[in-house]
Amino acid sequence: MGEQAVTGAGATPAPKQMPDAGGEDAAAATGGGAGPTTAGPTTAGMTVDGAPAASADVSGAGMSADAVPATPAGGAPAVGPQQRTTDITAGPGGVMTDEAGVVTGELTLRTEYADGQVTLRVQYKDADEWYAVTGGKTALADPAGLDAVHAVAVALLDRPEG
Repeated sequence: MGEQAVTGAGATPAPKQMPDAGGEDAAAATGGGAGPTTAGPTTAGMTVDGAPAASADVSGAGMSADAVPATPAGGAPAVGPQQRTTDITAGPGGVMTDEAGVVTGELTLRTEYADGQVTLRVQYKDADEWYAVTGGKTALADPAGLDAVHAVAVALLDRPEG
């Protein structure tokens, strides 16, 4: 590995310092020594020549902390109730529901999102009645998480091999 030049203020090379055996340099840097101390950096960001860190635009990077659901072809973002459905086979013991008790066999699982809540429902495949899965309702702050919740529910409830 080669050496790299380190510059101080005014683009002048910073003097090389050798660590001392007594640890006085470390104590001075943290305020524990007898000499004057200067305030250290207040952020974990890296700066060049003491210039304050500037925020970076990373548009197009594929991620955003304030992500919103994709805009459909109509132009406005999707709002209101959303749902995902998948056909499953209940494992041993079936799926417990609030209305009908345990349901077994070939089922359809529906994961619904509305008003900040996600709800799991099942029905016998191709039937008309839907049943709320016992314990299958919780708050979901971001509707973008609907796909993940549905995937986890399918993974837990779809047990065709038993």
